[in-house]
Amino acid sequence: MITAYGWSRYWEDTLATTATPLSHSKELVPGRITAQYSHVYRVISSEGDRIAKVSGKFEYAAEARGDFPAVGDWVLLELLKGEPDAIIHAVLPRHSAMTRKQAGSIIEEQIIGANIDIVFLATALNQDYNARKLERFLIAAWESGAAPVVLLTKADLCDNTEALLQEVQSIALGVPVHCISVHERLGLEQLEDYLTSGTTIAVTGSSGVGKSTLLNWLIGNNVQEVQHIRNQDARGRHTTTHRELFLLPSGALLIDTPGMRELQLWDTVEGWHHTFADIEQLARQCRYRDCRHEAELDCAVQIALSEGRLEPLRFANYRKTEKELAHLARKERNVHRKRQKESGRSPGSKPKHRKRFQGEVDL
Repeated sequence: MITAYGWSRYWEDTLATTATPLSHSKELVPGRITAQYSHVYRVISSEGDRIAKVSGKFEYAAEARGDFPAVGDWVLLELLKGEPDAIIHAVLPRHSAMTRKQAGSIIEEQIIGANIDIVFLATALNQDYNARKLERFLIAAWESGAAPVVLLTKADLCDNTEALLQEVQSIALGVPVHCISVHERLGLEQLEDYLTSGTTIAVTGSSGVGKSTLLNWLIGNNVQEVQHIRNQDARGRHTTTHRELFLLPSGALLIDTPGMRELQLWDTVEGWHHTFADIEQLARQCRYRDCRHEAELDCAVQIALSEGRLEPLRFANYRKTEKELAHLARKERNVHRKRQKESGRSPGSKPKHRKRFQGEVDL
C-alpha cells in the first residue's frame, strides 16, 4: 500500500542508513503523513490509515517547529495494538521541503510540504494577477529542492493571455509555464506529463486562484469545497483549511495547501539568486565588484534599466527581497543570541531546547 504513496528503494535505503536505537526497542513501521490538523496527523502505512501524534520524547527533543512532521513526510510509527491510533517516533530526512516564515512577528519556520518533486505555482489571470507576488513564490519553490511549474489559471477570463504568458516566461527563467482553464477545459492536457505514478506534486498560490477546482478535476470528484470569489476584487476566501495529500487516479500524489494571503520568505538565499539569475548575471558585468547598482560608473544593471532590457519593477523587487532576507537573517541571529543568553550558554553553543507547539496550521 505504501508504494502507492511514494515508498521506494530510495526510502528503503534512507531508512537503513538513519535507523535509531529506538528502532531496536520498539516495532516501528514507515508511514507517510497525508494530512495535518491542529494537533494530530493522518498517516498511511502498510496497515492502512491511522490518526497519530508525536511521542513525548519526540516533542521534547524537537528544537524548532520545522522539526515536527509535515504533510509529505515519511515517519516511523508505533502502531498501538487494539487501537486505531499510532505514535510518531521519528521523521526520515527530507529530500525536499517548501517552507515559509510563520505568519506574524514570530521568527519561526513553517513547512508547507515535504518530499515534493514538483511545485505547481498557481496564479490566476484575473484582477489578482501580480508578477511580483509570483516572483516570491518562485524564490520559495527554487529553494525547496523541487522543480517549479507555473500554472496561469482562469485563462478563459483573460483578454491578453499571450502578453501575460510572455511576461511570466521572462521572469520564470527556465520554468515551464502553462495557461489553463478548468471550467473551459483549456490546456489541461499539458499537465499529463507531470502526473506520473509516484511523483509528489504540491499546489500552492494565493486564495481564489483555483487550486481546489484544479484538484477536483485531477482527482475526478469534488473532494474539496469550492467557494466563489468576489467579482469586484477577484479575491476569495480560503477553501482549503488544512494541508492534505491525495492519491490521484494517475498514481501521482498531490498536496493541496491553504491559499496564502502572503508568503513571508524563510532562509531562501539560493532561491533568491536562482529567481533573479538575469540580474545576477548583469551584476557580474559591472565595473566594480561591490557595485550597489545605483549611480556607479559602468553599472551593467543601470545600463540595462536605461535601455529597457530590465524591467524597473522587477529590479525593485530584487532589491526589496534582498533587504527582506538580510533583515530576517539579522533577526534570526538576534533571537539565537537571546535564547543562548536566557539559557546561560556561551555564544555558538547549541541552544537549549524550547518546547514548540506541534502541527498547527496558519491560514
